[in-house]
Amino acid sequence: QLIGIWYVSEWIATGKPKAFQLVELGPGRGTLTHDILRVFNQLASLLSKCDVSIHLVEVSPKLSEIQALMLTGGKLQSNPEDKSAFMKGITKTGIPIFWYRDIQDVPQGYSFYLAHEFFDALPIHKFQRTEKGWREVLVDIDPEVPDQLRFVLAPSSTPATENFIQPEETRDHVEVCPEAGVLIQRLASRLEKDGGAALIADYGHDGTKTDTFRGFRNHKLHDVLKAPGTADLTADVDFSYLRKMTQGRTATLGPIKQREFLKNMGIDLRLQVLLQNSQDTTTQEQLLHSYDMLMNPKKMGDCFNFFALLPHHRLTHPDKKHNPQSRAPLVPVAGFGELLLK
Repeated sequence: QLIGIWYVSEWIATGKPKAFQLVELGPGRGTLTHDILRVFNQLASLLSKCDVSIHLVEVSPKLSEIQALMLTGGKLQSNPEDKSAFMKGITKTGIPIFWYRDIQDVPQGYSFYLAHEFFDALPIHKFQRTEKGWREVLVDIDPEVPDQLRFVLAPSSTPATENFIQPEETRDHVEVCPEAGVLIQRLASRLEKDGGAALIADYGHDGTKTDTFRGFRNHKLHDVLKAPGTADLTADVDFSYLRKMTQGRTATLGPIKQREFLKNMGIDLRLQVLLQNSQDTTTQEQLLHSYDMLMNPKKMGDCFNFFALLPHHRLTHPDKKHNPQSRAPLVPVAGFGELLLK
């Protein structure tokens, strides 16, 4: 709900454009979009003159079916005339919704982008610094154990080593996700051209961590090389790399820890309201448990980060130099600064 509020506050801060697209990358089961749509619906009077549409970028046929069921209740058209989308429908709240295989198929225009636990699932290259220089970490068949894989260092430099290691790199072990770099460049050029904002929420670090590649199966750690295809593989997102890949086309904010972002978004106030409005102790316990999960530094509070891309003009006045009195003060970006309640 607070992420939904974040987009509405950005929409207001940029002068309430006549239309906006909400574009989610890898929407999972559609739960997050569902909650955001509920917020948009609660603020229907505010958004009444705005043309809102939902655009989901999803490669999995199975997940797109689950999303469609959750978001439209089955009001679907699977072969739309518009060939770039592979499915379209109307959400339960009456908003047009479209599905695409690739972000490049999403129409241009003022858009809000959302990537929640998306970048951490993209494939990475791993590199190790050695006495002979950087070497890529590769996967090989273990000669000792049949049907078992092992990690090996490339005997010499690979094309990836030549291209993906930054000259100023100080770490001894680095993970690079070129696909994330390409996606960020696409987002940055879209925001630069059409306006809007992108919010990225993920496990990650600001260029400090080294070996974070791991597997999970049934919420437990799992050897990444055992039974390939049966576990979720993940690597922490390197936000310093994402920042570099915007190539200065957009401004960036963060990464800041999830608990700070949500605190700045007014989660404490929201929790109080929800607790007051629920008579049932089970619901109250559930709310407190969820709050703890999101905010506790030992749980999601510290390991999850928020990072935003915004057009430069959102953070700096173009004409401040010539006429310092001319413009109203800039509206702060919600979530990334302390919330002051008047």
